[in-house]
Amino acid sequence: MKERLANITAKYQEISEELTKPEVIADFKRLKELSIEQKDLEDIVKKYEELQKAESDLEAAKTMVDDPEMHEMALLEVDELHTTIANITKELEIMLIPKDKNDGKNVIMEIRGAAGGDEANIFAGDLFRMYNYYAEKNGWRLEVINSVEGTSGGFSQIECIIKGDNVYSKLKYESGSHRVQRVPVTETQGRVHTSTATVLVMPEVEEVNIDIKESDLKIDVYRSSGAGGQHVNTTDSAVRITHLPTGIVVTCQNERSQIKNKEQAMNVLKVKLHDEMQRRQEQEVGSMRKNKIGTGDRSEKIRTYNYPQNRVTDHRINFTIMELDRVMDGGLEPIIEALIAEDQRLKLEGE
Repeated sequence: MKERLANITAKYQEISEELTKPEVIADFKRLKELSIEQKDLEDIVKKYEELQKAESDLEAAKTMVDDPEMHEMALLEVDELHTTIANITKELEIMLIPKDKNDGKNVIMEIRGAAGGDEANIFAGDLFRMYNYYAEKNGWRLEVINSVEGTSGGFSQIECIIKGDNVYSKLKYESGSHRVQRVPVTETQGRVHTSTATVLVMPEVEEVNIDIKESDLKIDVYRSSGAGGQHVNTTDSAVRITHLPTGIVVTCQNERSQIKNKEQAMNVLKVKLHDEMQRRQEQEVGSMRKNKIGTGDRSEKIRTYNYPQNRVTDHRINFTIMELDRVMDGGLEPIIEALIAEDQRLKLEGE
């Protein structure tokens, strides 16, 4: 580990020197790439400096143990420094776990009402609001791309882009089937019903090398049905793109301009095609890692929201929290922190 840390420190210093060169400062793309790489290494370098200082302090404390006047104090300091070094070493082990290359990216999220009819759509709307509140708490920006409202409220489908720092690192565990247990508004006899909604989270990819032929696309334009002020239903600005070979359909109607809607729909289509290609590759080579928290498949039941007991249970890690009301108001952090901790544990153990 020490060798890796020394190499990372050397790399960090090398990048710092590169960032001062006029030719790098003049090249915006190169400057951005190096700045991101430096930021990724900075926390590790600082933590390694903490370790080096603690080790140096430990050696100094050991030299004072034989001094009769300093003996008791030195022994106490030696014990404290041993604990500090152990804690820092553990933190560094976690920091050195290879990062998911997508962790720093924005995400495209899709939520659909599944089993349960109107109640499933209402629950899909509740999940959307939960993620919206969570995004606000993290200082992220959420933009709705497309939505189809349910007849009794909520959404049968809603898609959005969530932008900010390290969005995918937090939301990548949310893909799957979410189950709700509660008494629906439409229930007259007070019986608890079970409904489900599915969530799909995909990292936004800036440069996707996917060849999309115009002949493979079916493009429809129609009048927007969502928010948009006085221009709604007066112009054919909404765009629906169907990729014929895969059957993937993307709709965008949040912009007033048909050109902008088409551009955004194409970007989302590229993300979905990229995600589908990766999923198929993983299946073909059998590389669905054991240390992955869930498969990310929409059919996988990942979490239950039980309203009568104010309980949320994540089935992948057997984690339960009796704070459903807080979770639905965007208090997802305890669940996500538990998922990240388990993911780290599995990776450290090499499972």
